[in-house]
Amino acid sequence: MLIESLTVAALLGAGTTAGVLFGVAVSVVPALRDMPPGRYVETHQLLGRHWDPLMPVIVLGTTAVDVALSLLAGDLTSRVLFGLAAALLFASSMVSHLLNVPLNRQVKKLDPALPIPSGWQDPRPAWRRWHTLRTLLALAAFTLTTLATVT
Repeated sequence: MLIESLTVAALLGAGTTAGVLFGVAVSVVPALRDMPPGRYVETHQLLGRHWDPLMPVIVLGTTAVDVALSLLAGDLTSRVLFGLAAALLFASSMVSHLLNVPLNRQVKKLDPALPIPSGWQDPRPAWRRWHTLRTLLALAAFTLTTLATVT
């Protein structure tokens, strides 16, 4: 019963992570890209308020569940797939923490009621690249988690 419960948790966590990141990639990112800088700053600040600590808890919690399953699953194939899924989720988390979050902090420091400062370097292109990478990592982790479940 433990392995089945952990497997359900792994599927829910990996699916939620991949789904949220995919949804942001296909909807939010293009919308933010097309906004003028001042509107982007205001919208980005509003959108970003509730992600922390929810998404890190989901991603890192699912990573821990996948690690547990990589040790407990009955067959070698499933153990390897869960282990790889854990590594991919952890990598996605590191992209977020080390690359996207610092860019988010820069945007949070701006006052949306004031004009964008001269010399402001628009973080959207870099943020979009890092978001695409973490989304692909999360989608791959979800795929491996699913494969580990059905093997």
